[in-house]
Amino acid sequence: MKESRELLEQLGYPSSDFQELPISTKRFPDGAQYRVEIPSVEGPEALKATLEEIDRLGLTIHRVSQGSGIMLQTDEEIKEMCDLTAERGMELSLFVGPRGTWDISAAPFTSGGKSQALRHEGADQLVYAMEDLKRGAALGLRGALVADEGLLLLTKEMKRKGQLPEDFVVKVSVQMGSANPVSVKLMQDIGADTYNVPSALPLAKLAAIRQAIDIPIDLYVEVPDNFGGFLRYYEIPEIIRVLAPVYIKFGLRNHPDVYPSGKQWESTNISLVKERVRRASIGIQMIERYYPEAKTSELGAKGLGIPKVEKTLAK
Repeated sequence: MKESRELLEQLGYPSSDFQELPISTKRFPDGAQYRVEIPSVEGPEALKATLEEIDRLGLTIHRVSQGSGIMLQTDEEIKEMCDLTAERGMELSLFVGPRGTWDISAAPFTSGGKSQALRHEGADQLVYAMEDLKRGAALGLRGALVADEGLLLLTKEMKRKGQLPEDFVVKVSVQMGSANPVSVKLMQDIGADTYNVPSALPLAKLAAIRQAIDIPIDLYVEVPDNFGGFLRYYEIPEIIRVLAPVYIKFGLRNHPDVYPSGKQWESTNISLVKERVRRASIGIQMIERYYPEAKTSELGAKGLGIPKVEKTLAK
């Protein structure tokens, strides 16, 4: 293995997983080590319930994300979500629409075709996804999830051409699946602003990825069932030490798959987001108990994809 390890080292990559975990000295632009994300906030009503629960528990949550995406929100709903997050200095990240599992192709549902997952099939779907991004940005959105390498590269080109704002945060979904230092570095190089690593990777492998990239890592510490259902709460302090800058992400085990969501799931979604916020409070208490010196960001911090909302003066 010596020759292979030497080549990785010559190229600037770690040549093995880290058994003695190094402390990351990398940081968010404001010097923070970690931020907190609540995922699967499906629509304005779920967002309002999320914010109410955040206030009730006195938490600081930096990002909310949503899986049903831009395509399945009306202009008014996107604007409302932008307004609600912008006034708090929170990032809002909505998934890009049409992807493989919502298309007429059967391949993503087969045992051998699952890797196609949320990738865009054909040139037309790429165009549709680009239109989704532009529509969201025009409504004030400054963050979106992508799960396709081609679209990720296009976001970089869209920024260069002025079709997307330079400060638009492109968050790569956990469903992209890249799981080693070289492949995740490739995602950074082609446009990722943050990267959601696979949830089942142990800290030694995650540490190797951190050494190769500078962008924030997103990591579920409670994982939805369809990604394994893991609960990694006691690892949170080490995750922060080793992976900073990192988004600590609180999913939820043991719940129905609500994607794509809508009014038919609204009461369920509200119940689910309240429990995700409660889970976040448990995780934040872990940090306070075991790593109280860990530095987090204030709301409104540099690097957050906070929506840009135009305020009109009342006459």
